[in-house]
Amino acid sequence: MRVPRLRPWLSGLRPRLVLSFAAMTLVGAAAAAGASYGTARTTILQGVQDPAMVQLRDQVTAYLPQMTLPPDQRQLDNLADNLKGTTVAICRDLHSRSALDPAELPADLRQEVATGATIQFKRVIRGDTPLLMVGMPVLQRGDNGVAHTGVEVYSMVSLAAQQTAIDQLATRAWQTAALALPIAVALALLAARQVLRPVRELNTAARKLGHGQLDVRLRAKGSDELAQLVTTFNSTAAELERTVGTLREMEADARRFVADVSHELRTPLAAMNAVTDVLDEDAEQLPADTAVAARLVSAETRRLTRLVQDLVEISRFDAGRAELRLEEWDVAQGVTDSLAARGWTAADGIVADLPAGVVATVDPRRLDIVVANLVGNALRHGEPPVEVHLAADAHTVTLEVTDHGPGIPDAVLPHVFDRFTKADSARARSEGSGLGLSIARENARLHGGDVEAANTGSGARFTLWLPRHPRPGGAR
Repeated sequence: MRVPRLRPWLSGLRPRLVLSFAAMTLVGAAAAAGASYGTARTTILQGVQDPAMVQLRDQVTAYLPQMTLPPDQRQLDNLADNLKGTTVAICRDLHSRSALDPAELPADLRQEVATGATIQFKRVIRGDTPLLMVGMPVLQRGDNGVAHTGVEVYSMVSLAAQQTAIDQLATRAWQTAALALPIAVALALLAARQVLRPVRELNTAARKLGHGQLDVRLRAKGSDELAQLVTTFNSTAAELERTVGTLREMEADARRFVADVSHELRTPLAAMNAVTDVLDEDAEQLPADTAVAARLVSAETRRLTRLVQDLVEISRFDAGRAELRLEEWDVAQGVTDSLAARGWTAADGIVADLPAGVVATVDPRRLDIVVANLVGNALRHGEPPVEVHLAADAHTVTLEVTDHGPGIPDAVLPHVFDRFTKADSARARSEGSGLGLSIARENARLHGGDVEAANTGSGARFTLWLPRHPRPGGAR
């Protein structure tokens, strides 16, 4: 369980800045320590190596006039005895009887001394002890120049003390590099704090802006890139506030206009409905053409009346004036009454499965509107049978309205609850207003529930779910 918590922390900007700063500091400290170590090591070794080579050369040069060439065993022994330290003198198959065995000499050093004309050295390790092997050929100047006499002199110097000093130096170098880590982390935290403070303020301001607090602003400090970013944010927020304010005013004006027009139309529509009712009653006594015109006017008046009623209902939701009047209600009886009020029976293809005893706290008028819109939509745009199924559990009431028509086109399904949405644009003069499903969903959400749409493969299904005991002014 620790890894998932660690990953978000490591993905943050602060730990990345700290890790990057610490890594760069460690690399720099390690490089500096390594360079210092290498330089000091070379200096320490050269402090032994160069004097040993000079000493061997000077001693051999001083003794050379006393020696006849080629030397015998006695002269080789005398030469080795006159040299300081652990040495050996070699001339072809002879070598001095001294502490240094020729077999201990590195083969490549022997080869370089035997074929070269200069003093040579090589560092080796015998057991755990580092050693410096120095070898030089004994040369003789003649008429033909400098020639190799066949005599080779070797000296062995212990580097144990120097190696101890080098090891101590390496330890101190790495300790210094390690001590740089907490300093680097402290500096990184300080730098990250200075960098991330305006970033955090920007994040907080952006979150407030996203939540609708459009008047949020930040104070720009300095003239660096972060200050420029803050200035850009403030300009963007100001422009967004102005634009959103304008849009809200336009939206409020549009809603007010729709509400005012809808209310103003109700009075003349009431009079028109009274007239069309009379025309419907007397249509049989009118001439044929006049009767057709009367019925058309009556149908269009009813359609216009429903549209105005829907607009009035939508305007209440938009204005936030929609309220619930909750009552304990037998949902099955309420659905049955809603179907009966509109004359929808089994003859119209209605198949109702409404188990009794499902009691919930609802607004009966709004439940009636939801049922009427869902079933009416299925009858208009689907095909029978239209199945109305009621179910409930301890917390939720579910009502499914399923038709057996062509279903909802995939392109329309995500927008089926949008206002004025119709599955077929060619049905612009259909009986529906395009607001019914939107009103149904608004009423469901006012209860704290919702309405969902889906295709079954053989039709469309609308599912209404409501909490059995909603809060007043439920979740929207």
